[in-house]
Amino acid sequence: MSVQIVPLSAEHVEGAVALQRLCFPPPFPEELLWKVEHLHRHHELFPDGQFVAVLGSEVLASASMARIAEERWQAHASWDETVGGPFMTHFDPEGSTLYGMDISVAPSARGQGLGRRLYEARFDALARLGCRRFGTACRVPDYASWAASTGGTVQDYVAAVARAEAIDRTLTPLLRVGLDLIAVLEEYMDDSESGNAAALLERTP
Repeated sequence: MSVQIVPLSAEHVEGAVALQRLCFPPPFPEELLWKVEHLHRHHELFPDGQFVAVLGSEVLASASMARIAEERWQAHASWDETVGGPFMTHFDPEGSTLYGMDISVAPSARGQGLGRRLYEARFDALARLGCRRFGTACRVPDYASWAASTGGTVQDYVAAVARAEAIDRTLTPLLRVGLDLIAVLEEYMDDSESGNAAALLERTP
């Protein structure tokens, strides 16, 4: 039996919620993790934008996306202002940007290419839906430990990762799958490991 990338369905929701707890342990804020009602809402609003990697009935990885209006993308605001929080209240079915809200891979399944396969599914959706871009703002969770030893800012850190002078467990793989670094967003979300910042990335067809 091999791992399959499939659209999220109701039977996957509880597994995807449990996966979040494995992927984002403290100090990541518990209140920012998906709950069952969030993923049901994502599926209701945008079934074409939700994927899971499954081995039989086990959810090993997941990816959540929204569509947002061009002005929301260009504002480069906080996570809540961009997507409308976990219930995706700023979802726009005609939005120009396919926005990556989350990607999670179980610790036991890392190193198997599941993140890359989920990004391939995202890029396929980008082409199929005819959006202007895929965009996301990703965590930089290794920033805190880097800053403790260097004293550098999050801007310095992201630039070092982009030059391959530092490795970040979230940002580095996204650069490797072909996303382009656009900017660093300060005060993007409550995330002490990332200095509350995020790296803004995009890919255009």
